[in-house]
Amino acid sequence: MIGIISYGVYIPRFRIKVDDIARQWGENPEDIKSGLLVEEKSVPDLDEDTATIAVEAARFALQRVGLDGKEIGAVYVGSESHPYAVKPTATIVAEAIGAPPSIFAADFEFACKAGTAAIQACYGLVSADRIRYGLAIGADVSQSSPGDPLEYATAAGGAAFIIGKDDERKVIVEIEDFFSFTTDTPDFWRRDLQKYPSHGGRFTGEPAYFRHVIAASEGLFKKMGVSADYFDYAVFHQPNGKFPLRAAAKLGFKREQVLPGLMVTKIGNTYSASVLIGLAAILDEAPPGSRILMTSFGSGAGSDAFSLRVTEEIEKYKDKAPKVKDFMRNVRYLDYAAYVKHQRKIRL
Repeated sequence: MIGIISYGVYIPRFRIKVDDIARQWGENPEDIKSGLLVEEKSVPDLDEDTATIAVEAARFALQRVGLDGKEIGAVYVGSESHPYAVKPTATIVAEAIGAPPSIFAADFEFACKAGTAAIQACYGLVSADRIRYGLAIGADVSQSSPGDPLEYATAAGGAAFIIGKDDERKVIVEIEDFFSFTTDTPDFWRRDLQKYPSHGGRFTGEPAYFRHVIAASEGLFKKMGVSADYFDYAVFHQPNGKFPLRAAAKLGFKREQVLPGLMVTKIGNTYSASVLIGLAAILDEAPPGSRILMTSFGSGAGSDAFSLRVTEEIEKYKDKAPKVKDFMRNVRYLDYAAYVKHQRKIRL
């Protein structure tokens, strides 16, 4: 059995309400909130970036099961906001957690599905007996141009998953199978040296998000010979609140199967961490035996769909590290001026 040995999450404590962004640009806050189903979003602190967020999430993943960083054989960090254009984030994370120099390490980039791609890479190394444990991370401090519709949801956060075999340390979530669907669909991009990304507006919906999320999920269903009824929960990439709910309905899921992992309403779109933080929120509460469909989406474009089964072992570790709901407490709200300072949107 190969699957998740542990997981950890980190979400910055700072937030900005959609109301404050909307008022800045003369928009009706209620129209924005009802249109996106996003109420507020997380904002990185002045000294936080993808690397620091990835490190915190990784440390919580190790803490949850009492694993030493020296036991990690691979570190892969998925993000579209790596702090360096030329220098890996993975080496920073590996050094911070005390991983040995003999590890596999690399940065992944595939828009918002780089974190799930990292999970697949770790799964491959574990199944080939090249490593005992692999650390797959999705983390981002996502960017948006001032006044762009993206600004209402682009957020910051990270999630780390340790992948391994059911060995001395037991698998808490079995990866039953996965399926990917990928095409060259240019719905979202950022050219070299550009600070903010560009996007295809409405084009990002049907031909990009929905086509890939639905195709990957249905491809997994066909591969396994199952349907939506096989799963207790479903979690999808969350660019806003409406897209995952609509995708779920198209696939035959009920709203209540999706809501436990729908975190975008309170923290925004954390990009590479989006679907992974949603999965972590489900794992914080899901009973043993539960099955979860997780389908990511990355612009450009592709989706990875996973069938996951929660094992009895998870009960031992749920309270050993912060849960997603713990990052919803003691938050600090910023006004728009403080927000642009935190986001470094003003350059002197």
